[in-house]
Amino acid sequence: MTNPDAPYHAHIYYDPAERPAAAALRDAFGQNPAILFVGAMTDRAAGPHPIAQYEVHFLARSQDAVIAEIAATGLRALVHPLTDDDLADHTTLAHWIGEPVVLDVTVLDPPGINQGVPRFGISDF
Repeated sequence: MTNPDAPYHAHIYYDPAERPAAAALRDAFGQNPAILFVGAMTDRAAGPHPIAQYEVHFLARSQDAVIAEIAATGLRALVHPLTDDDLADHTTLAHWIGEPVVLDVTVLDPPGINQGVPRFGISDF
């Protein structure tokens, strides 16, 4: 995507030992004006994500800085655009930081359905 205003988000994954680092990063993102939204820490599987995670929303123009901030922590993350193709967002259009997590892609919306809207019946916006 070349549009600097294109919506993106990142899923930051953590295990129990990594939770303090994930919480510290979440707090830092909460103070970062480039971050549009910081989701709640979810200490269980949710949607296609099989382990604990939370998400942050930002614009494409901030992608490099967000990736660098996540990478500096050593945490795993999935960074992807929000398009109308949920499956592609989480696979072919995605960028992994650290070791990828095997996602349950069977729960993702078919192309043309999600249009960048939170799924699974819950909106953190």
